[in-house]
Amino acid sequence: MPQSLVPPVTLSVVTPMYNEREAVDHFVGRLRPVLDTLGVPYEVVAVDDGSTDATVSRLLQLRADWAELRIVSLRRNVGHQTALRAGLRAARGDYVISIDADLQDPPEVIGEMLAKALTEKVDVVYGVRSDRSTDTVFKRNTAGLYYWMMRRMVGPWVSDQAGDFRLMSRAVVDVLNELAEPRPVYRLVVPSLGFSSAEVPYVREERVAGNTKYPLSRMIRLTFDSVTGFSAAPLKIATWLGLLSFLLCVVLIVTGLVAWGAGGVVPGWTSLYIAVLLLGGIQLICLGLLGEYVGRIYMATQSRPPFLVSFDTATTAPDSVESLDAVTVVADTRPAA
Repeated sequence: MPQSLVPPVTLSVVTPMYNEREAVDHFVGRLRPVLDTLGVPYEVVAVDDGSTDATVSRLLQLRADWAELRIVSLRRNVGHQTALRAGLRAARGDYVISIDADLQDPPEVIGEMLAKALTEKVDVVYGVRSDRSTDTVFKRNTAGLYYWMMRRMVGPWVSDQAGDFRLMSRAVVDVLNELAEPRPVYRLVVPSLGFSSAEVPYVREERVAGNTKYPLSRMIRLTFDSVTGFSAAPLKIATWLGLLSFLLCVVLIVTGLVAWGAGGVVPGWTSLYIAVLLLGGIQLICLGLLGEYVGRIYMATQSRPPFLVSFDTATTAPDSVESLDAVTVVADTRPAA
């Protein structure tokens, strides 16, 4: 359909999905009634992040009865933030809401977020978790440590209870789409832009089905991306560690000279062993920190696309899309939830 003939969209709901077949029906069952009652033209941009289960097949089946559902399928798994980036670039709405498919962030809050954006004339409305009791103690503590560190490295405007559930105006989305960062962390990027904002509290719920897509390894990766993408503090830490190790070496040299001058025996392999381990460890830490920054520079200079779209149902004929997944649809014999 030519761009001039595309009907206007007031609200776009972007939801990255990776192996969410068990949650899709629950998610659509709660999201669609909410959007249908808003009284505004909308679209739901479901970004499949290279799922290996029947997520795409089920979405195609649901799309047959829900014209507002739009499927953007990526060629491979690129991670949550990059999949969200693909959804933001595809979204056409005057306002864009990002939400996960696990229903930990309730879709029922969307109407309140849109109303607040319209009445208060703000560009960003953050969904703020007023209750996180459904999360594990480990999850709450590690998340608290992460946001504590980010506020000190990035700025005090980073909320410790706001994740990726937010509403953004078209002006904000256009700015985000122009960013050239290889791995943006939107929960830090959006507040750093300084657009006018408001908050809507909600109670965080348990995951409706399936397993979390943010295990400890991905949380660590997110932390590294957050730190190296927003602060040069680790490089300063490396400098201070180098200075500290130099001072420690000076102390060891002076101690050895004093012992030698007094006729004593200079400590042998124990002190040498400790010194070598200490200096070697500090050097490796510093090299690792430098490597993180050099790696980001290397990725930026390659200018490779962060993602490739396999198909987008907004521009691909439905018949051709369904034929691509015919085998998967047949294999998916589970009943709808």
